[in-house]
Amino acid sequence: MSAKLTVIFYIVLCLEAGLVLTLLPWLQPFGLGDWGDNFFLLYFVQKTGLYSLQQAVSSGWVRGAVTGLGILNLALAFWEMWNFRRTVSALQANEPARATNHLPANEDAQTSATADLPDHKRHDDQPQPTAK
Repeated sequence: MSAKLTVIFYIVLCLEAGLVLTLLPWLQPFGLGDWGDNFFLLYFVQKTGLYSLQQAVSSGWVRGAVTGLGILNLALAFWEMWNFRRTVSALQANEPARATNHLPANEDAQTSATADLPDHKRHDDQPQPTAK
C-alpha cells in the first residue's frame, strides 16, 4: 500500500511542477505580474545591483528553458502513470530487503552479547575486569 501511495504522490508532484513550470513563465495568474517583473526578482536585483539578471530572466530563452523543464516533468508524470503497475511492483520487491537487517553471523553474536550495555559504551569495547 505504501508503494502505491508513493507512486501516486510522485505523479501528483510531477504534474503540479510540470504545470507550474510550463505555464507560469507565459501567463500572469492571480495578478502576479509578468515573469520578469515579479517582486522577488526585482528585490534581488535591487539589493545586488545585477540589473542584467532581470533582462536575462525575462528573455524568451530563459522562459523557454523553464517551459522545457515543465514539459519534461509532465512527460515523466505521464510515463509514471503509464507504467504504474511496474513501478509499484518494483518498489514492493525492494521493501523486504530494506525491512530486514542483514548482519553477518559474527556481528549477530557480538550484538546479542553486548545488547545489555548502556548506550554510552561502544559495542566493540571489552568489559574491564573488576578488582577483588
